[in-house]
Amino acid sequence: MTMVASNLDAYVDAVVSDVVSWRRYLHAHPELSFQEERTAQFVYDTLCGFGNLILSRPTKTSVVARLVGGRPGGVLAIRADMDALPIREENDFEFRSTVDGVMHACGHDGHTAMLLGTAKILSELQAELPGEVRFLFQHAEELFPGGAQELVDAGVLDGVDQVIGIHLWAPLEVGKIGVRAGALMAAPDTFEITVIGKGGHAAQPHLTVDAIAIGAQVVTNLQHIVSRQVDPLDPLVLSVTTFHAGTADNVIPGTVEITGTVRSFRPDLREEVPALMERVVRGITSAHGADYTFSYTKGYRPVLNDAAVAERLRACLVDAFGEAVVVDATPTMGGEDFSAYQWRVPGTFFFVGAGNPEQGITYPHHHPRFTVDEAALPMGVKAFVTAAFALNRQE
Repeated sequence: MTMVASNLDAYVDAVVSDVVSWRRYLHAHPELSFQEERTAQFVYDTLCGFGNLILSRPTKTSVVARLVGGRPGGVLAIRADMDALPIREENDFEFRSTVDGVMHACGHDGHTAMLLGTAKILSELQAELPGEVRFLFQHAEELFPGGAQELVDAGVLDGVDQVIGIHLWAPLEVGKIGVRAGALMAAPDTFEITVIGKGGHAAQPHLTVDAIAIGAQVVTNLQHIVSRQVDPLDPLVLSVTTFHAGTADNVIPGTVEITGTVRSFRPDLREEVPALMERVVRGITSAHGADYTFSYTKGYRPVLNDAAVAERLRACLVDAFGEAVVVDATPTMGGEDFSAYQWRVPGTFFFVGAGNPEQGITYPHHHPRFTVDEAALPMGVKAFVTAAFALNRQE
């Protein structure tokens, strides 16, 4: 890679204005999960202008491009997600969302733009490129069951040796890249509980089975699973996020509906939690003469980075950026459907810092005023191009 390494910054500099422009266009024209028709067409049309790419549309709202290099090597897949969120944007910059109630509040516009820039550079360097690179422009990361599994089922990883992906990460300051082997992002599961009591007049509680009082105990006691039944060194989050009951101040309702999420890394703990939860619900409702329904839905698998891929990725990024830039990524209990790729082939997901307190870029992901420092975009492009040469190179 020595020839490319000596000129890589020049290639990145030449494409950065396009990357910023693409990101801003996508930010202004967001589309929700499974609805990314205009976004996918924009990506397809842009890729058509690069040359040397073999394009396909595995699903209605996704795009895959293949680039076969001029030198022997492996097959690397690089993924970017394209969907936006149902959030009304509160930013006031010129390229804010033009779609009411929809915005790119998680950085997917930047992911797509960075991968377009990567495809542009690598298509120009085809003769020097080892092996094959597959660019996966994925739909529907934000909405379960997600677009990644659909692409895997469509065969986009057939013959692939490794897969990588970037998330622009607001908690990490711009200028840093976070890499980690092992657990990086959690499995985001959900649950629904209905407490079934007996309604009646609020002045005669003794004639009712108070679903609210029972439901409140359910919420409180579910927290004991994390604090008293799981090793405190084993990460687990159990959050109740909705509690719906009642219609009037003088009526005790007969039912309470409770929903929430469970986040975990360890697969066997993930299997244990539903039984622990139902035991709590069953015990409390039974003790008070109530009944219940309980359902638990598994979301995406946890993002578990392959140690060998992570080690090689870290090494090449240190060579490209320096030791001070590449840091240990901090695991998060957020979820990501990139895990669907990792369950098929070895892969690593990593963070590129996009936060900048000096510029007021401090809002969290999924916030109406979320944005990224665009200085992160060329870093992501350089990281992808560096990885394409380093990970595909035959030893």
